[in-house]
Amino acid sequence: MTVRRLYLPGASGDARIWQPLSDLLPEADSRFISWPGLGNQPHDPAITGFDALTPLAESHMGDGPVDIFAQSMGGVIALHLARKYPKRVRKLILAVTSGGFDMSGIDRFNWRPDYRRNFPNAANWITDYAPPAATDLPDVTQPCLLLFGDNDPISPVETGYRLKSMLPDARLYIVSGGAHDLIHSHANHLAPVVSDFLKA
Repeated sequence: MTVRRLYLPGASGDARIWQPLSDLLPEADSRFISWPGLGNQPHDPAITGFDALTPLAESHMGDGPVDIFAQSMGGVIALHLARKYPKRVRKLILAVTSGGFDMSGIDRFNWRPDYRRNFPNAANWITDYAPPAATDLPDVTQPCLLLFGDNDPISPVETGYRLKSMLPDARLYIVSGGAHDLIHSHANHLAPVVSDFLKA
């Protein structure tokens, strides 16, 4: 059976951040889900907050097995879908994300002021809302590949180590020099790592 690939972005809203990596992977039924109203994406009156993004992603899953690729904020949604559909979500590729766990104690850069300057028309809720801290990450039993960079002030590499410790079946891959856009900037480096993970 064909496995669909679902690509989810972070707060930039633009799923094309995954395109360079996707282009280097074996061909698949791929769906790129951008977030309306975030970054420079057009607004959608139906998307009024973070909680509306999960049903949007869910509507693109199809009926068969799914591998979910998610960056940053998108990782929170990916893990929610993995818990909700343990038999349909096959594997998770999660880049520079906390997955929603409480990041207290991790020294990180506050991205919100820069985000507002770079995306003045983005929906207000993106910088005001914080999803509830995830406490059920051990319920995610699917294999997870965690991609982090050692030069990311927004999701420091310590985030990856902590997330790995919470997930039952996770491997952590650290990109030297990788920042928050590593899935785009280091696509050539990551492609064989991700391809091997998908085949395993």
